[in-house]
Amino acid sequence: MLPAVVKLCCGISYPHLRSMAGLQRTAVAVIGYEISHLQQWGHIQELLRPQASSAVKYFADAKLNYINPVPVKKDHLFYVQQGQEAMRKALCILEEKEGWTIETAERNGDVISSKMMPGDRKVFRLETVLDATMDELYDLLFAKVEEMHQWNPSIQHIKVLKHIGPETIITHEVSAETAGNLIGRRDFLSIRHSCKQKARIYLGGAAIQLESFPPQAGFVRAEDGPTCIIIQALEEDTTKSHFTWLLNMDVKGWLPRSIVNQALPRAQLDFTRHLRRRLSRS
Repeated sequence: MLPAVVKLCCGISYPHLRSMAGLQRTAVAVIGYEISHLQQWGHIQELLRPQASSAVKYFADAKLNYINPVPVKKDHLFYVQQGQEAMRKALCILEEKEGWTIETAERNGDVISSKMMPGDRKVFRLETVLDATMDELYDLLFAKVEEMHQWNPSIQHIKVLKHIGPETIITHEVSAETAGNLIGRRDFLSIRHSCKQKARIYLGGAAIQLESFPPQAGFVRAEDGPTCIIIQALEEDTTKSHFTWLLNMDVKGWLPRSIVNQALPRAQLDFTRHLRRRLSRS
């Protein structure tokens, strides 16, 4: 009963949140965070019934011991919760077995499948094996995300705007103007969340809004997510990793959907090509 009452109160009060003082906003964030943990994992337990497969189960099991041992500032709890929820939603999409259609299968092992989502929008799942350990990929894709433009020419820059505990960051990303870029320049404001476990690493994210960082002049503010990457060491060779990437993006603007659906899987293939090139230099 209590969660329902607080949800109702929060729903009524939402238009006034932006005018709240810092202490009041912190109190709301803490209440929301605690209630989320009372409810969220009850929902995930339903996902863990026999029809659910290993990715959601691994993540849910991890969450049983997942509250950070490193303290997080109370005013940052809202962002941590957003990152966790984005990852949960993305994993649920990946765990849906029906509706996936293979878009392309490359000689190097890259396989991209797509699935129609509500709103007549496609999401894309790339699966491949990379010659890198889980930790190497974690460093390149999360810990050193600001250096990604050095090896991926499709990115002009990525800047970490906020560090929220050890597993959550807020980033601003600007895409580069490159030949063959069908979508054009976009910028992204995203919450990125990580969960490192012994058997797997999860990297999740979604678009976020900050009053202090509105859309930038000269760019279309695209929205990413919920999206995630799952990295899992091969059992027979732990120097290699199975790499699964769910790309779920609303590029905004007035581009025909047919162009977007061509450009996004191509961007995934370009990304793994640049990533392999970077790994070969290690």
